[in-house]
Amino acid sequence: MEKFIIEGGHPLSGVVTPSGNKNAALPLLAACLLTDEPVTLHNLPAIGDVATMGKLLSQVGVSVEKLDSNTWRIQARDVRTSELDSDLFGRIRGSITLAGPMLARTGTVHLPRPGGDGIGRRRMDTHFLALGALGADVDIDGTFSLHGKKLRGADILLDEASVTATENAIMAAVLAQDTTIIRNAACEPHVQDLCRMLRRMGAQIEGIGSNTLTIHGVDRLHGGEYTIGPDHMEVGSYIALAAMTNGELLIKNGAPEHLRMVSLVFERLGVRFEAQGQDVFVPADQSLTILPDAGGAIPSIADAPWPGFPADL
Repeated sequence: MEKFIIEGGHPLSGVVTPSGNKNAALPLLAACLLTDEPVTLHNLPAIGDVATMGKLLSQVGVSVEKLDSNTWRIQARDVRTSELDSDLFGRIRGSITLAGPMLARTGTVHLPRPGGDGIGRRRMDTHFLALGALGADVDIDGTFSLHGKKLRGADILLDEASVTATENAIMAAVLAQDTTIIRNAACEPHVQDLCRMLRRMGAQIEGIGSNTLTIHGVDRLHGGEYTIGPDHMEVGSYIALAAMTNGELLIKNGAPEHLRMVSLVFERLGVRFEAQGQDVFVPADQSLTILPDAGGAIPSIADAPWPGFPADL
């Protein structure tokens, strides 16, 4: 039986580079369906979820060329089917981000039922409400079928700030007619990455990083090249590990602009770090002393949607 043997008492020190953000990689791969020109993605994490998304794209006719372990060139010159493989689709939660770009590119998409759960339990409702507002017809009969040859912009209020529903709405809206406003939009770093890549491909998106996005539809997108940002939760984990083991750590390309709330919370736990350009430096000899709230009250830490403290940390 395989196992990990961990010997404590050793500082974790040195230099480390975090992986690319998986939660950005999957929708960015899906977004390559929105153009027939090649798109090159750098800093893709070499993990199973990304490999599965690559297989899903290949299955519908997309060319997937791996230039190295973390760089792929994608070209969706021809999308030969709107049917997604049920086995591959069910392996990863992020496969749902194919709905918006498939609908925008082909006018129809047939989605297997993910995980066997009922629609309400997996909260796919927000996806369908958003795509329906853009003009898609949704049929639910064992699987989910969406049809919408002429998507049109709309003023959409999402019933929850769902990351993947926001991403689907964005990808459908960039090629829809007229202007779309998405309110109560998720604004996590991976949503920002998607918006920035689409803008580089010719999309017109305003409000990136906020919970209200304005998207002016365009006739077509072109190809391009984009580097996926680091996984901010992995960066936060490295900071905590260095502090707890009394190590000095330099995290290369750690995107400190996404760590402001992490810094606020960690400082209350006696953990500090600093930005050095785009790197993050964690010094040794942290105090690890919990700071009480005003009046000596016992502090509490709660997770919240972005820009709140991430639940996975």
